[in-house]
Amino acid sequence: MVTFVTTNPGKVHEAREYLDEPVKQRNFDYLEPQADELATVAAHGARAAYQKFQEPVIVDDSGLTINALGGFPGPYSSYVEEHVGIERVWRLVSEEEDQSAAFRGVIAYCDGNPFAATPEPVDDGRRGQDLSAADRASATTDEQVADGAVPVKLFEGVVPGSIVPPRGDGGFGFDPIFEYDGKTFAEMETDEKNAISHRGRALAKFAEWYAESER
Repeated sequence: MVTFVTTNPGKVHEAREYLDEPVKQRNFDYLEPQADELATVAAHGARAAYQKFQEPVIVDDSGLTINALGGFPGPYSSYVEEHVGIERVWRLVSEEEDQSAAFRGVIAYCDGNPFAATPEPVDDGRRGQDLSAADRASATTDEQVADGAVPVKLFEGVVPGSIVPPRGDGGFGFDPIFEYDGKTFAEMETDEKNAISHRGRALAKFAEWYAESER
């Protein structure tokens, strides 16, 4: 059994689509660090959750990265969406020649044990996902930790797209201004979005590794 530490039951439902064993949900209000990398935030959460519950846990963090803004807002996506708003972000990016962006998600796994070598990347045909070559080449990574720190395994999922004027009534956050394959995330049905989501891609990598790893 794996514990998904999140307040969002939708994330747990999505994880159950990938894992071949039970996934339970736990709420834990830990303090997130201010960091420029999603992996740093997710790894901190996984360590804190493992130390709290003393059982295998996964934690996720995700964000929108905009190339013209040097990867911003990234880990600060929720804050920017709440305090700046998607309309202002769109107007800012609309003045740039490069309007490419990506949604990125990181799944961090911790069970208190060291990890074996990373297996081959997952099949990129799973659930119709079209991972980029760079995404396939770095299916999983081991976070570099200081001596004595609890090891954390990281799995990243990336969905490339572009920033466009707001369209669609679904989704949340930056979904109305993020376009993928001709549609914004806010124009997609939930199942359609989940099939190509950054979290789903990260979960697919985690599920593949978890099924093959020795624990």
